[in-house]
Amino acid sequence: MPYDRSMLKIKNINCTIAASSSSLVDLYLQTAIYSSAMAALRRLYLSVYNWAVCFGWSVSWMLCSWKVQVLYNAASALLESRHDAVYPAVERPLLFAQTTAFLEILHSILGFVRSPISVTLPQISGRLYVTWGILWSFPETHSHILVTSLIISWSITEIIRYSFFGMREAFGFAPSWLLWLRYSTFLVFYPIGLISEVGLIYVAMPSMKASEKYCFRMPNKWNLSFDYRYMSVLLTALYVPGFPYLFRYMVAKREKALSKTKTA
Repeated sequence: MPYDRSMLKIKNINCTIAASSSSLVDLYLQTAIYSSAMAALRRLYLSVYNWAVCFGWSVSWMLCSWKVQVLYNAASALLESRHDAVYPAVERPLLFAQTTAFLEILHSILGFVRSPISVTLPQISGRLYVTWGILWSFPETHSHILVTSLIISWSITEIIRYSFFGMREAFGFAPSWLLWLRYSTFLVFYPIGLISEVGLIYVAMPSMKASEKYCFRMPNKWNLSFDYRYMSVLLTALYVPGFPYLFRYMVAKREKALSKTKTA
């Protein structure tokens, strides 16, 4: 009968729609579960990363024979000896902590954190350059007083920053006093860090010229020349536009973060 055939077709269509709806619901649930799992893994990873690097700046760890305490070692060396003893006391943990920060560039690229790459890249690359390209490469800088101001400003800033993000990723919040420190101490320590970084690059210039370290002179098989000192001058010049940009970015974040605590 035509009527029966029509009813059969309608039933088949309804079954198809029901099956499609069930598939869509299953897909939605799977996607939601996957997204939740990935978000949890991201928070766990960032929590472990931030606390690990924070410990690298402040607390004793690693094989019990190492004291990777950048701030503690710097303060101890300064109190027990003089400023020229600071760098030898902190070299290993400093290299570890600053090199590990390279991962923050990847975090920004992959979208693990909200910080834009335009902020993360110059900040991390600048510190890596000073750590490896100046301090590690030119021992003549180790005894300068600017090493002490650099280490102290870096250490205090990083301990506050990593502990703040570590707490926020682990527990979903951070105490108001830690929030205030995170977005206030940079007003003092960013300029100190800038002066120390630029000053140490300048201190290393005579050694760069005399030793010609990392330089390539013509003729050579690559048929090119490279002067590390000139590159350092160029990188130092980038501080002129770079520092105001980063500082204004942090001031804007400070206003936004502290305004939320006032309205809460």
